[in-house]
Amino acid sequence: MNIPLQPLNSEAQSAHQWQNTLHTWLMIIGSAVLMGLIAYSVLGGSGVVWAMVLTAFGLWQAGRVSPKMVLKLYKARVLTEHEVPQLHQLMRELTKRADLPAVPQLYYVPSQMMNAFAVGQTKDSAIALTDGLIRNLTLRPLAGVLAHEISHIRNGDLTVMALGDVLSRLTGTLSTFGLLIGVPAAILTNGGMVPWVAIVALVAAPTIGGLLQLALSRTREYDADLDAAGLTGDPEGLASALQTLEHKQGSMWEQLVLPGSRSPEPSIMRSHPKTPDRVKRLLSLRTDTPPIIGRPDKPLHPGRSIVPPMRRPRINIGRMGLWY
Repeated sequence: MNIPLQPLNSEAQSAHQWQNTLHTWLMIIGSAVLMGLIAYSVLGGSGVVWAMVLTAFGLWQAGRVSPKMVLKLYKARVLTEHEVPQLHQLMRELTKRADLPAVPQLYYVPSQMMNAFAVGQTKDSAIALTDGLIRNLTLRPLAGVLAHEISHIRNGDLTVMALGDVLSRLTGTLSTFGLLIGVPAAILTNGGMVPWVAIVALVAAPTIGGLLQLALSRTREYDADLDAAGLTGDPEGLASALQTLEHKQGSMWEQLVLPGSRSPEPSIMRSHPKTPDRVKRLLSLRTDTPPIIGRPDKPLHPGRSIVPPMRRPRINIGRMGLWY
């Protein structure tokens, strides 16, 4: 049984938790109904059965993927304890608080981008941190980031998101099959009449499924924020990390792509909620209770980076363009 989370602002915590749970169920049910309707329209009742079988198989396959296989794609390596002992101590404390059966393995990703992500299941999991994140955050916000990723593992978010991904992919595959095979067959059997309603539904279904998947991702991020604040008892620490990531990442991409300009991404197309919304929710949980797992705002002082320094773009006449 999980250890109770640190009491924060109980009224705000209950409201956020109820809202997040409702949104999660609505997104999953909506995705499943959409896939079922497309499967039925394309293949009939047998299509629904096959869709259910393929969904179960996809989830089973997702659960069998080793965290190490995923991490190899990012050229990640194990982050040893002698390199950053403070982070390993934090991991042990947070794992105990979250009542996980095993401490997630820490991995290092050689990238100047500021990012962190979790892979695996509760018994075999890993959390990857980029070089940029380790060097730009102090211990207090890093504790919030680790708690956020541990919350994803604790709450089974990786399985939930795998289910959303399987449903979305099956919806897209069935829609393509219906457009290429089902629609021409319907035209031939109905005397040349074009089923415009079916065509519009098949074209729109993958987009709707993708939007439902993005909405599900945003909901699980909110829930991980909530549980992370409970694990550390320090919602301000995670809020500080989110604000730093927003500032640093925005500045980096503006310099690389279009200096002096920023195009806001529509909320409906984001896989993560807007940072100001996440920060507002976190700060609404504040109380006078001191953090259970708190760290001073001190840098880690890790060893020399293996990532080359980021340079400003330079004009190279011989190569005819901007080079970094």
